[in-house]
Amino acid sequence: MNYHIVTYGCQMNLHESEKIAGILRSVGYEKEVPLEEADIIVFNTCCIRENAENHAFGNIGALKKLKRQKKGLIIAVGGCMAQEPGKVKVLQEKFPFIDIIFGTHNLAELASLIERKKSEKRVVSLYEDRRETEDGAQPCRTSYPNAWVNITYGCNNFCTYCIVPYVRGREKSRSAAVILDEVRGLVKEGYKEITLLGQNVNSYRDGDVDFPALLEMVASVEGNFRLRFMTSHPKDFSARLVAVMKKHDKILNLLHLPAQSGSTRILRLMNRRYTREEYLEKVALLKREIPEAEITTDLIVAFPTETEEEFEETLSLVKEADFASAFTFIYSPRTGTEAAKMEGRISDEVAKDRITRLVACVNENTRRKSEKYVGREIEVLCEDFDEKRGLYLGREPLGRMGYFSSDTNCIGEFVRMKVTRANGVSLYGDKIETR
Repeated sequence: MNYHIVTYGCQMNLHESEKIAGILRSVGYEKEVPLEEADIIVFNTCCIRENAENHAFGNIGALKKLKRQKKGLIIAVGGCMAQEPGKVKVLQEKFPFIDIIFGTHNLAELASLIERKKSEKRVVSLYEDRRETEDGAQPCRTSYPNAWVNITYGCNNFCTYCIVPYVRGREKSRSAAVILDEVRGLVKEGYKEITLLGQNVNSYRDGDVDFPALLEMVASVEGNFRLRFMTSHPKDFSARLVAVMKKHDKILNLLHLPAQSGSTRILRLMNRRYTREEYLEKVALLKREIPEAEITTDLIVAFPTETEEEFEETLSLVKEADFASAFTFIYSPRTGTEAAKMEGRISDEVAKDRITRLVACVNENTRRKSEKYVGREIEVLCEDFDEKRGLYLGREPLGRMGYFSSDTNCIGEFVRMKVTRANGVSLYGDKIETR
């Protein structure tokens, strides 16, 4: 028996799909295969934005014919969309051929749900909140030489546009000792880049251990590896955290710090709990202490009542904060959130115009920064081989992807390359040496 997993959304979902793969293998499924060949298909869904839901609905619906043709095929739907209030009923009515529905809080139950399916027509299991910080699921990691490590689950921020607290639950932190054991094990297994994950990593708390303390502990683990973390909330970003980043070479000087808007009034409506000025003070603190540091961000346009002048404040923030890159989105109302109830919706025409202008502004910054790499030597951690390009690829410390040729397989190794040209966020060059 074999499996296929369809993943939508963030790094958290990607890592949880690794856990799903581990569970499937523990109950007899041997390997991941193309969708048409699988004996079980699991959708690990996202509902943060409407597009993700629509893609999931479309792809689930496309399996109706395959389900009829392939006797014994199991279709399971889990993740954020399954946990969204009222969504189970929609899934059951729209797709009666779904066999298993499970939520974000009971992923580790998947093995028992598959067993139950042997005697039940359809199995639905959801918890209102996560019961334990350790889910017991051993991931089948597919991201070598990179590894994700959860440090928190859930979120307490309740930004008015965001459904995460409703589908992921209230924030819970894992034990620092357990996190350290996991990191040590990964380094021993040969993983070269560790990313600490959470909806808001810098609000981590385990007794007296806060996030700067945890980060210092992880950075002190022996071994040759890089250390990243995401996502940070600006309201919790502190001078202590910057001091730890500055102290340890293992911690990469790339910070993902979602701004969401450049307008203080819109930030207040979003319940972000900082002003434009306070955000820029955090940026200045980081750049003052670590001049080579780069910042990436998330930005939303067309939030309810956003004026043209407030949108232009977001454009000016891109330039003033000098972002290395940005994930940009048109506001997408999510049922159950406060923003979905707000008046003052922005027309699609205006929203599309604003996102186009924002993307152009961000891309201009990105191109300018990438061009500065040309002629320089950089170190990339080789992650994969791009068969289409015929080149190996890996990220340099500040997040840009470097492409290079090599006569030997160097996946999982640190490679020095000289950059000969840049294209957007991608760098191309010649391999110099491997370590």
